[in-house]
Amino acid sequence: MKPLLVLLIVFVISIIISKVASGNYDFALSGKISLSAMLIFTAVGHFAFNKGMTLMVPDFIPFKVALIYLTGVIEILFAIAVFFPAYRISAGWLIIIFLLLLLPFNIYAAIKHIDYQKATFDGNGIEYLWFRIPLQILFILWTYLSVIKH
Repeated sequence: MKPLLVLLIVFVISIIISKVASGNYDFALSGKISLSAMLIFTAVGHFAFNKGMTLMVPDFIPFKVALIYLTGVIEILFAIAVFFPAYRISAGWLIIIFLLLLLPFNIYAAIKHIDYQKATFDGNGIEYLWFRIPLQILFILWTYLSVIKH
């Protein structure tokens, strides 16, 4: 829920600033700025809640802590790359692939009732996926429309 709020709040602020600054609404730029802010916000979670995030990784996957840190760094790199024309479209597609690859970890966390912020097993259960899966689809569409298609 928090990444969605970051995405939407930053988008609204950005779109207002673009209108005031240039007289026009720049939806693509505002979309990239808000996506970038959301990616940085979620990347911070990889460092701040590392212990809980490692619980989201199934036991058969090695180097859990390194994987969590690596995905946080990747999110920061994506957040930067969307602003460079030479990398924008590639970054957009890689973000979409990344979001698709993360979905099984979110499903696993929901099944195991993982609360990544507390590093406990008393988090939202499987019903959370009724929100999380459409949210992931929204993030994918947002990336496509603001980074790739524009």
